Amino acid sequence: MSPPSAGSPLRVSVDLNLCQAYGQCCYAAPRHFRIDGREALFYDPAPGADARVAIERARVACPVQAIRVEDPDA
Repeated sequence: MSPPSAGSPLRVSVDLNLCQAYGQCCYAAPRHFRIDGREALFYDPAPGADARVAIERARVACPVQAIRVEDPDA
């Protein structure tokens, strides 16, 4: 995954019970999400604040709404 970046990190979690490995998050934010093999999702749980746009794009793109994003500064 990407190296830590400037700014307070976001908290990203994926409900792997909901995730169906459609891969839309991988297309929306390829630096932060990837699928290895048939269904193994790997993601960056603490991307920098500068990744917010890409992470939010991935969250919205998820057809089963399995991605949760929290801002620890909020």
